[in-house]
Amino acid sequence: MASSSSYNSPCAACKLLRRKCMPGCIFAPYFPPEEPQKFVNVHKIFGASNVTKLLNELLPHQREDAVNSLAYEAEARVRDPVYGCVGAITFLQRQVQRLQKELDAANADLIRYACNDIPTGLPQVTGASTVQPPLTPRNRLAEFNRRVGSEGGGFYQLPGALPYSFPWNDASSGDMNDGGGEGGM
Repeated sequence: MASSSSYNSPCAACKLLRRKCMPGCIFAPYFPPEEPQKFVNVHKIFGASNVTKLLNELLPHQREDAVNSLAYEAEARVRDPVYGCVGAITFLQRQVQRLQKELDAANADLIRYACNDIPTGLPQVTGASTVQPPLTPRNRLAEFNRRVGSEGGGFYQLPGALPYSFPWNDASSGDMNDGGGEGGM
């Protein structure tokens, strides 16, 4: 007498655990026989009984996401037993911080180069009693924005409106975590 599992190969979980894969096997939809390493890692890190308990407690529509998360964490733990996926997240956060610093520096250079095209003083109007102050970096940027803004440019903003500061008006050490932003590692 042939059972339904004799026609189909057992899921990766039942195959590893050396048990018969029943039609209602909780592992079968998530650990197909073509991906045995997925269950091997999950079993090694979390244990089959813990995964069974977890899947039984979840609603059916939540199980696939849970298994994918378990599989990702298990694979990360196999690669890096100490940090797991936190190590990957930390690496990516540091890379984002480094790239943000590079972007800030490039934007500062761009604004500095654009401001150098503006004359160092405003033209004096003959007969006017007010004397215009010399252009400081902040004043030069405002003058640049006034000129570009009237032509529809408007890309550059005053430093106070940007989410980051420029080197010429920032007395901090340049560390991204000094400015009260979101916490880092």
